[in-house]
Amino acid sequence: MAGVTQLTDRSPDRNPEQRPDRGPGRNPPSPSSPPPLARLRRRSSGLAVGLVGGVLAAGLGLGAVAVLVTVLWISSPYPDSGPDGALNVAASLWLLAHGTELVRTDTLSGVPAPIGVTPLLLVALPGWLLHRAARDAADGDAMSPPPPARTAWAGVVAGYVTVVAAAAVYASAAEPRPSWTSVVLWPPLLAMTAAGAGVWTAYGRPLGPLPPALRQTLDALPFASFASFVSATPLSSATPLSSAASLASGSRLTVAVRAAAAGAAALVGGGAVLVGVSLVWHGGAARESFLELTGSWSGRCAVLLLALALVPNAAVWGAAYALGPGFALGAGHAAGPLLSDPASRLPPFPLLAAVPDAGPGTPLNWMAGAVPLVAGVVVAWFTVGAGVPGRRKAGAGEEEAASATARRAAAWSCRRTAETLALAAVLCGLALAVLAALAGGPLGVAALADFGPIWWQTGPAAAGWIAVVCLPTGLALRSWRLREPRTRVRGLRVRGLRVRALRLRGLSVRALRARHERAGKRSESADGQASKEEATPARPTGEHSIYEFLSSSDPFGSVWDDDLPREPHRADPPAPTD
Repeated sequence: MAGVTQLTDRSPDRNPEQRPDRGPGRNPPSPSSPPPLARLRRRSSGLAVGLVGGVLAAGLGLGAVAVLVTVLWISSPYPDSGPDGALNVAASLWLLAHGTELVRTDTLSGVPAPIGVTPLLLVALPGWLLHRAARDAADGDAMSPPPPARTAWAGVVAGYVTVVAAAAVYASAAEPRPSWTSVVLWPPLLAMTAAGAGVWTAYGRPLGPLPPALRQTLDALPFASFASFVSATPLSSATPLSSAASLASGSRLTVAVRAAAAGAAALVGGGAVLVGVSLVWHGGAARESFLELTGSWSGRCAVLLLALALVPNAAVWGAAYALGPGFALGAGHAAGPLLSDPASRLPPFPLLAAVPDAGPGTPLNWMAGAVPLVAGVVVAWFTVGAGVPGRRKAGAGEEEAASATARRAAAWSCRRTAETLALAAVLCGLALAVLAALAGGPLGVAALADFGPIWWQTGPAAAGWIAVVCLPTGLALRSWRLREPRTRVRGLRVRGLRVRALRLRGLSVRALRARHERAGKRSESADGQASKEEATPARPTGEHSIYEFLSSSDPFGSVWDDDLPREPHRADPPAPTD
């Protein structure tokens, strides 16, 4: 019970700096290090904790699936098997969530039919449990020092794989049974990856130097230098300009990975939008297929849960459709924005009912090309934002533009920006290729042997789209962020001349309006009348004058050319007579 509490109640955001032996800058071992026997005992206890955590993580995932399947079996009005059959199905579904391929042997033709489409939403459950188990095992407790990272990782993986093997043996006694080839390959790979991420999180997510052999290999690449593999933090409004150069000189690989992840997320998100629009467009067909599969409420709940688990797969299918290659709908049949040729007899399923109609593409189908355009802009924005400092606001909302010379010195060059954009495009293509391979698979034999996007077409298409869009967009965005700041002067007043909204850029003057102000008072002194300039009204708040350095007194004296008395330009009207 204590293990369950530790696994489920630990916060994933625990500060690793609270432990003196965590993070990339951990202290070196002191001369009074523990003896070998104590270190061996420490490794043994860490391995045991990891084994327990791995077994517990696998048991929680398998138990959650078993509870769901058992509830559906109990609520079914016509169960065709007993509790053993329900538990066998639960074990098979849990293995399917790890990428294991299932095989049905009770087919009409007698030929075994594989089921290789893995619901990507189910993969999140074992991945999350493995991550937490490995993180807690590497973190240790407050009473003892934490075990070595390799020991904790190996213990979690070994415990988890043991439960996977037992579940595979149990599920092999019924239909559908797991394929042992995929059991040996995919569940251990998922366990090692998720457990490694958990241990890395427990140690503060360090990005320290790579191993020498790997660093020498990667240094030969033309795109990035791995001499110092550090994180490149994007510039924010609180970042001083003096540290902009050090931030912008971070690893291009780190920036490219972040930009590629953002681009892949934009592609998959756009694919999900396309799937939603298509479901609304084909709402009648989707509803008919949903009602056709089963008539009981428990069966409809099962179909609905399966459709929800396949929504991430459908989003990847939509991304492949927007990129151009589309996806396969059986052997020799495909659906794309230019041409759609689905198989004549698809299985009745709500998501398959939303595939485009057969025939050539229409302008409505071609609008799906906006998805990779947006993804390319996202990649350019993330890349340029990390490598090129822009204007920042400081103080009480007062815009403070750094000098162009300092910002250009801190920014990446055009070549480095282009190389990082190209690397991000390649990484985004690799990510889409992996997602396409995971989102598809066979659903049977013959016409159902190929379902989903083709990874070797989707990956290059994604890389090409992103490169074509992000390279010019990124370079243009870089030039825009390094543009010369405008100088604005508002509200000038020169004796008798008022200028409003004066904007200077180089030698151009815009929005200039002059207005002469005439005002005077006639004095009734004996030596004549003289006009005097009326006091200039106060300037509105926020206006500035380029002549504020002059004296406030009138340096020009009278407005006339001499001091001779002047006659008024108009005689006084005659006095009224009786």
